[in-house]
Amino acid sequence: MEISRHWRLAKQRYALVGEVCPNCEHKIFPPRDICPDCGEEAQDLYQFSGRGEVYSYTQVQQAPTGFEEYAPYTVALIKLEEGPMLTAQLTDMGKRPVSIGMPVEMVTRKLRSDGERGMLIYGYKFRPAIAS
Repeated sequence: MEISRHWRLAKQRYALVGEVCPNCEHKIFPPRDICPDCGEEAQDLYQFSGRGEVYSYTQVQQAPTGFEEYAPYTVALIKLEEGPMLTAQLTDMGKRPVSIGMPVEMVTRKLRSDGERGMLIYGYKFRPAIAS
């Protein structure tokens, strides 16, 4: 990954910053400037809470290049409290089984390292929600 791209995606990767449509108030993640709901311009930044629930999941046995050290791992479709869905790796599961509807929260974790440059790439993953 190029360093400039890494910095351009930092808000999205580290803080779940998306957009909200000023016309229909639809929450958008990842940001895309045009609302997929009404088609109007949507450039107002929106900070998502990072809380949601597991909508669906699967276990990855044969990891793609760059992620072999993590296999097997669980990837889930997360429905955020604010509405959008995103795909993310689950982490900090221990022996806890994954279940549909399980409350989760976003955490920042290492995604991979760029072997040629030695750059560590961090981003969002989700863990079981800690009761507060």
